[in-house]
Amino acid sequence: MANFEDLNAVTVYGTKFCPYCIAARQLLDAKNVAYQYTAVDNNPDLRENILKRSGQRTVPQIWIGEQHIGGFTDLRKLALNGDLDRLLSA
Repeated sequence: MANFEDLNAVTVYGTKFCPYCIAARQLLDAKNVAYQYTAVDNNPDLRENILKRSGQRTVPQIWIGEQHIGGFTDLRKLALNGDLDRLLSA
């Protein structure tokens, strides 16, 4: 799992070909947000760990620090209403 020393560190778990995972990375790239991306393809143990942490089976799953953001739709909503910038600068 990611190191959460930086309270604003962005961590994304996804799969290589998931369109929502790609969209999440593109959104973060467009905002020049540094993030750690971990592909969970063919890693059932990691997927199970993410399920336990997030309560979600889908990808992507995104955290800012230790705060679970959710998936792409949640990330996009935060970006559109300005909350993403506030979370990243907190």
